[in-house]
Amino acid sequence: MERVLSIILGGGKGSRLYPLTKERSKPAVPFGGKHRIVDIPISNCINSGFNQIYLLTQFNSASLHIHIARSYNFDRFSRGFVEILAAEQTLEHSGWYEGTADAVRKNFIHFKVQKPSHYIILSGDQLYQMDLRAFMDRHIKAKADISIATTPVNRHDASGFGIMKINKNHKITSFMEKPAWDMDISDWKIPLEDKNGIPEDKEFLASMGIYIFNADVLEDVLNNTYKDFGKEIIPNAIKKYKVFSYVYNGYWEDIGTIRSFYDANLELTRIHPKFNFYDENMPIYTHPRNLPPSKLNRADMDRSIATEGCVITNARINDSIVGVRSIIENGTELNGVICMGADYYESMEQLKDNFAKGIPPIGIGRNCKIAGTIIDKNARIGENCQIGVCGRQYPDGEHGEFFTTDGIIVIKKNAIIPSGTII
Repeated sequence: MERVLSIILGGGKGSRLYPLTKERSKPAVPFGGKHRIVDIPISNCINSGFNQIYLLTQFNSASLHIHIARSYNFDRFSRGFVEILAAEQTLEHSGWYEGTADAVRKNFIHFKVQKPSHYIILSGDQLYQMDLRAFMDRHIKAKADISIATTPVNRHDASGFGIMKINKNHKITSFMEKPAWDMDISDWKIPLEDKNGIPEDKEFLASMGIYIFNADVLEDVLNNTYKDFGKEIIPNAIKKYKVFSYVYNGYWEDIGTIRSFYDANLELTRIHPKFNFYDENMPIYTHPRNLPPSKLNRADMDRSIATEGCVITNARINDSIVGVRSIIENGTELNGVICMGADYYESMEQLKDNFAKGIPPIGIGRNCKIAGTIIDKNARIGENCQIGVCGRQYPDGEHGEFFTTDGIIVIKKNAIIPSGTII
């Protein structure tokens, strides 16, 4: 029986998700009101029966450590674990992780102790629900050395991914990294016999950055100085090993930018969202906070999500996500807002002290109008504020307590927005 070791790549600085990654690593960014991005790949592993999981990271990892420690505790008989391996100095190497392949190579000393027969490597910033057990079964049945999860994409999107050419047996014969939009790649189209269930306009197979390696094969392909799986390891491995494609036709989204993060969150509020948090057979696990139910005092909510511990009073909320411990006061309107909530409730003493200093409480005050905005944790928004509703245009970048990119306003973590502010 195979012994599968799961490795989740935590990514780099997460600069495209700034300022959400200013004080936390990319996998630790809150998602969907109560989860963190890292909960997605971890839950896929657990639901598939792969309970030995390592998470590789090196930037702003403190909050990620806390989340993992509070969320994933297996009983002593299961042999399961979720462990973070941050970049470290050893006698063999002293530098940071220099790429995805380099991160895995530098941790073989930890992996080999588990004596795995296979490694499954996943990204820490993607949204999908995949049966990884079926992926592994296909890998074994094909007698593959390496298998790559692929997703169908159209010609426009193909320029943003590594593209695979496969034969009739799903063996990958060629790999191309991000072909230029005007390049002729018509001979890379998915074979017609494999198009069942795939939309007509999606004619190419893109790498999802999810791989299965036989253990000895992974050690061999990393016995060099190559730094990246997609750009270096995979193209060279195709020349030497049996590399197969596993076509995944379900919902998959890379949430590595503020725009994709914003859109993926709000997509959850649809009547039939593409990503299903309500599937009892594939639950998404996270930190059990033991918070009270949310309290709604005459609130009007439409196509919105309210998570645990919120107090919402006479507010109108549309197409929005209200995160844990959110306090939203009388007369406030939210449209297309991701409110990440708070890490704690303020005591009466804290509220009185801050009031004397002119500091608004954590949450959103009375009579605010907010649209097209991400509000990071522990933000304090005073009364009568207008954010994203006045038509003001800001260049992308820093603007004090908020940041703008691609038309989206991000209120920073712990920001203080005084009463009457117009953004």
